[in-house]
Amino acid sequence: MIGAIIGDIVGSRFEFDAGEKSREFELFAKGCSFTDDTVMTIAVAEALMNAGKEADEKTVKAELIRSMKKWGQAYPNAGYGARFIHWVLSDDPKPYGSYGNGSGMRVSPAGWLYDTIERTREVARWTAEVTHNHPEGVKGAESVAAAIFMARNGASKEEIKQYIVDEFGYDLTRTLDEIRPSYHHVEDCMRTMPEAFTCFLEAESYEETLRNVMYIGGDTDTLAAIAGAVAEAMWGIPVRIIIDAQEFIPDDIDSVVQRFNGIVHSTGDKTENPYNNNQFIKTAIDRVNETRRGEDMIMVLDVLMKRMDENGEAPTPMVDVNNVITGLDPDKLVMGKDFTIGEEVRLRKDTVTDGEGREWFPLFTDDEELDKKPMSPIRMNVPIRIILEDGLNSDRVEGVVINPFGQPLQIPKDILKIMFEVYNKKKVRGDEPRG
Repeated sequence: MIGAIIGDIVGSRFEFDAGEKSREFELFAKGCSFTDDTVMTIAVAEALMNAGKEADEKTVKAELIRSMKKWGQAYPNAGYGARFIHWVLSDDPKPYGSYGNGSGMRVSPAGWLYDTIERTREVARWTAEVTHNHPEGVKGAESVAAAIFMARNGASKEEIKQYIVDEFGYDLTRTLDEIRPSYHHVEDCMRTMPEAFTCFLEAESYEETLRNVMYIGGDTDTLAAIAGAVAEAMWGIPVRIIIDAQEFIPDDIDSVVQRFNGIVHSTGDKTENPYNNNQFIKTAIDRVNETRRGEDMIMVLDVLMKRMDENGEAPTPMVDVNNVITGLDPDKLVMGKDFTIGEEVRLRKDTVTDGEGREWFPLFTDDEELDKKPMSPIRMNVPIRIILEDGLNSDRVEGVVINPFGQPLQIPKDILKIMFEVYNKKKVRGDEPRG
């Protein structure tokens, strides 16, 4: 669902026909912000996670109402329509027959959580019906969730297009060039869904999808949230775009995103790469080395804190202090047989030395980075949090250096101290929405 949130942020500054209908623009710039599209997407995600995959209609709708009211009141100035604000503030909120495109912009979590397209559409319908119970409002939500389900399960663009036409009756015959001249800001499903799907269908990547949205204009934040959600399921999102978007995403919203990702991408496969998501660290470092800007260094620290939250690990070379393991006779070891070491094994993290003779604990993002130069043959998967804490607290080192044999980035103790102060404050504050 991060595809919807990023689409909302990118499209926010061109809303209400404020753009020049061009594909040439910076994705993130002054004026970008999240809007009600993001807030309600998060509300739906939280509700569906709290209800559980097998929950019935009554349970799901009760969670939706609770969560949407909570997040709507936490962010009252995000740009809601008048009727929805009344709904959020009501003691007994009822659906109000809307066919606005809000049902489609917030539904993306339903496209990811369920195992069949039938269940996906059923829950998507419920997410609409608590407010947008007009048939067109319901159709908008179901169509977006169905497209996401199909895309993430390997359907082609042509198969998705045919399903949307057959099941929902949207006219997808017009091209973007045909839509663009007369298209303007509208907020109903009937004049949003076909255009959003066409922006996706005429693209070959997530970024191209967003650029297609700005090319036709209109309700750009919502169009990009819808089209971007489907595009994410089809192609994924480049790491650099996700990192750049973090500047605009508050901690409480990000915590729901992380929880959602943990559920959606949890396979239970013990052979899964333990260094997944360390790529975000590498990409952030590349940005620092490219720009040399202080704010990009903050981005690296933010990514590191997220990896700590995710219990991320890194391959770490270990020194056999008392030479027990390295002293074993390999001829006496037989595959499949147990053996006992008669003395205590003492391991400690290996260090690397910089050009001035100072020692640092290395943090390697993957095995490929570790294997660029010979180090101790003994390696363990160590939590990133432990490596960073040891870099702060150990008298042996100056701090931590990330990928010392590739594109290195040194994080000295004074920076580590600040990072942990911020990280611990976030933990104390908790994840409740802020006003």
